Amino acid sequence: RRNFIIMPVKILLNGSNGRMGRAISDSAAECGCEIAAACDIGSRPEDFIENCDVAVDFSFREATAALAELCAKYGKPLVIGTTGHTPEQRAQIENFSKIIPIVWAGNYSLGVNLLNHLAKIAATTLDESYDIEIVEMHPRHKKDAPSGTAEKLKEIVCACRNVGEDKVCYGRHGQVGERPVGEIGVHALRGGSVVGDHTVIFAADGERLELAHKAADRKVFAKGALRAAKWLAEAKRAPKIYGMETVLFGE
Repeated sequence: RRNFIIMPVKILLNGSNGRMGRAISDSAAECGCEIAAACDIGSRPEDFIENCDVAVDFSFREATAALAELCAKYGKPLVIGTTGHTPEQRAQIENFSKIIPIVWAGNYSLGVNLLNHLAKIAATTLDESYDIEIVEMHPRHKKDAPSGTAEKLKEIVCACRNVGEDKVCYGRHGQVGERPVGEIGVHALRGGSVVGDHTVIFAADGERLELAHKAADRKVFAKGALRAAKWLAEAKRAPKIYGMETVLFGE
């Protein structure tokens, strides 16, 4: 009988010194992965990319497009967890998805992706008499707002309600008057060491539905990102951008 050795997926981790980078490094072995190259400010990913199966980016929005270009040059798939990209930066990255497969998500936890699914069901089922408010909270160190997860939730409910960005209200201040019908509120809270909380509220006269996810440990995101990396490495995926929903639940 032959004994087959399952080799770990070799990862180039960009942003290895950040909070998520450290969580990914701590979780890699138990998820069947190996951090073959730990890169951060001052590192040269081009020195290591050839010896890796897939790149994972949790760095800065300014660094993602350059890493995507490098991955495209060497034919390496890419997992993106960095958030806060400008429209121009997103367009640059999307161009490279014509060459390599990219998993790009604002949140990699199973629970949050189920939250996305449930929010879609609720927003489709409940009519405009239910006002929608999205509230997120993250630690004081987070630089972008709202979070990538809140942005995704906003996109989901906007699509379900068939409304555009003009219907979105980011926070409120002063004499705002009566809440317009169909408005979607998005609110970002920052403080302490909160890992990540997200709530979608559907409020009508007489009742309120709240869908919430609260993360207590960054390892839930790290394990999801590593799962995405393995998904890319285990088969030849077509060049395009995939969401975490595809990784978890299929097309």
